[in-house]
Amino acid sequence: MEAVATDHIEPEASREQAWLEGLLQRLSYLQEPDRELVRRAFYFAADAHRGQIRRSGEPYMIHPVATAQILADYHLEGAAIAAALLHDVLEDTSVRPEQLRVAFGNEIAVLVEGVTKLGRISLQVLEDSRRPNVKPREEDAQVWAENVRKMFLAMAEDIRVVLIKLADRLHNLRTLTYLAPSKRRQVAQETMEIYAPLASRLGIWDMKWQLEDLSFRHMDAERYKSIARQLAGTRASRERLVTQGMEILARELSRAGIKAEVSGRPKHIYSIHRKMERRGVGFDEIYDLLAVRVIVDTESDCYSALGIVHSLWHPIPGQFDDYIATPKESSYQSLHTTVVGPEGRPLEIQIRTLEMHRLAEYGVAAHWRYKEGGKRDVQFEEKIAWLRQLVDWQEDISGGAQRFVESLKSDFFRDQVYVFTPRGDIRELPAGATPIDFAYRIHTDVGHRCTGAKVNGRLVALDTPLKTGDIVEILTTKTPKGPSRDWLNASLGFVKTAHAQEKIRQWFRRQERGESIARGRELLERELSRLGLTGQKLEDLARLFKFDKVDDFFAAIGYGEISPQQIAVRTAEEEPERVTTAPAPSPGSGLATGIRVMGESNVLTRLAECCHPIPGDDIIGYVTRGRGITVHRKDCPNIITDVEKARLIRVEWGDGRGSPTYPVNVQIEAWDRDGLLRDIANIVAEDHVNMTSVSAISHPDHTATITATLQISSIDQLSRMLSKIERIRDISRVSRVRA
Repeated sequence: MEAVATDHIEPEASREQAWLEGLLQRLSYLQEPDRELVRRAFYFAADAHRGQIRRSGEPYMIHPVATAQILADYHLEGAAIAAALLHDVLEDTSVRPEQLRVAFGNEIAVLVEGVTKLGRISLQVLEDSRRPNVKPREEDAQVWAENVRKMFLAMAEDIRVVLIKLADRLHNLRTLTYLAPSKRRQVAQETMEIYAPLASRLGIWDMKWQLEDLSFRHMDAERYKSIARQLAGTRASRERLVTQGMEILARELSRAGIKAEVSGRPKHIYSIHRKMERRGVGFDEIYDLLAVRVIVDTESDCYSALGIVHSLWHPIPGQFDDYIATPKESSYQSLHTTVVGPEGRPLEIQIRTLEMHRLAEYGVAAHWRYKEGGKRDVQFEEKIAWLRQLVDWQEDISGGAQRFVESLKSDFFRDQVYVFTPRGDIRELPAGATPIDFAYRIHTDVGHRCTGAKVNGRLVALDTPLKTGDIVEILTTKTPKGPSRDWLNASLGFVKTAHAQEKIRQWFRRQERGESIARGRELLERELSRLGLTGQKLEDLARLFKFDKVDDFFAAIGYGEISPQQIAVRTAEEEPERVTTAPAPSPGSGLATGIRVMGESNVLTRLAECCHPIPGDDIIGYVTRGRGITVHRKDCPNIITDVEKARLIRVEWGDGRGSPTYPVNVQIEAWDRDGLLRDIANIVAEDHVNMTSVSAISHPDHTATITATLQISSIDQLSRMLSKIERIRDISRVSRVRA
């Protein structure tokens, strides 16, 4: 948080001394030379920041002290604590890098300079919830993405830089209320997207939960307060049940001769919110709010304690995870189980050793505890191997920093699954990853030669999502046949990781450019045609994606860097609004939900039955006599030829809340065979799409034309649905029926 200079604040030596003494008390684990280093850094920073205040009105020095205190709780060594105290002097004071280097040496100067660079990361201009159509300027997004990329490169050089930055961000979130609401939302959103997942990936779970809860508080204050109130209202009964469960478990463990520390574990507000969202239920329907943690001496005691837990209470099926036998990439180890506890209430129990608990709470930050007395954590490099791998991959990623950030979010910041090779080697992949993702994680050549896969000994489709514990065997050809272009079609779901996608794109980029251009043109024209988005100027489409030449644009589509589906959605988003002089109608109750008329949402509207527009289509309103406004697609023939132009009015899709659906007519051409309609209905049902009507006509040449009406929520969903239907055996063409 930025400093504000003032000439009206007198130095308060006694207060500063109290801050220093409080910090040194937390640093009792340090030897005296390191404690003296911290003292010197404190006085240097205090002198540099004297006369500055925070927006809260407090002396600015309170922020670096708080940052250092957070890191002291993780027992970081003296150099990191000193750098935390000094982390803002280069950015907010007149201190120069060479002064810092003379006073504290190169190690601390490098740490401070690294944190200073991270502090200059530009916040992405995020959508304001009150202005849902306002998007970030592309140049701002590019700057933000480039700086995130630099942060990870700096982190790979010295991870202490990011530990200091995480502590800095945590304290700023604790004091965020003094900023403007829009700024608070920006900081919270960036924290939720980058910093909280990073803390999770580094295994610093205690910091992860704090970052998430504090960010959620500013991103959605009403929901945060609602859950907090409900938690407070049920605290007494929950504490009684947890205490009852702890007493029973502690007694039985003692009888079995297992030395254990049994304690309650608080549930975090954001995790409760996510569970409510994931299950689609209210707070009253979340029953597993009770949690107990058991700390034992040895790994064998963990499994013995688990046996006792399951003998006391019935385990809930599907709610057991063994992260001891299969640790997470961050080295997290623990047994997780959920049982039907006292009074029939679900009770979550985590069982681990003290060493596992230390690693779970502090993650990679625990590495520096080993340095005391000359000891060294020999497993540290393995713990951050994913980070080294990420830095290696970023050199191969085309498309600049924004694609790097996308790969970061998709491959490293999502929930992970842990699968095995036939030899028993473990591989970590993001949830939803497929055998093709696994093949490319093993080796690029294995991915290029992949022809099939076995999971747990059984042949599976290549788009099958993998689950933790799966044993995956990749079937390959002896000579590289190359990947399929379908693997890059997001609608088909073959590939989920950015790493695999980039390796596939690289393969196609090495192929003949002329072939890629021809293929790209074909894919684009086919997608626009079947979605009814014809009439687009190819030069304009190319410029939307920053291509000066149409052939370069086609080539990018041809080798899979840009999907036709992306183009369809982007075209609809970027179409300029039509300006009209028609008068604004009177408010009414809209029949077509999710439509705004000249910025107003409470207007009587209905969707035209002649062209069936859906979100993503370019639309225009027609002011009728006495029936409100009829919403048409802009390319609807009835709008183009048969209306009074003065009665056209600007309309736009709303923010999509509530996920309304719209009828879309789809025409399917296929070889007539038994079971065809059943296969189509199954594919539609698997995607949770409602098919409200269907009719079929058989032709003398044994072909059939099927017309179906699907309830679709967006162009994106329609494109995905058409792609899946087209993959059904004997279907030759699928397209949206134009007006």
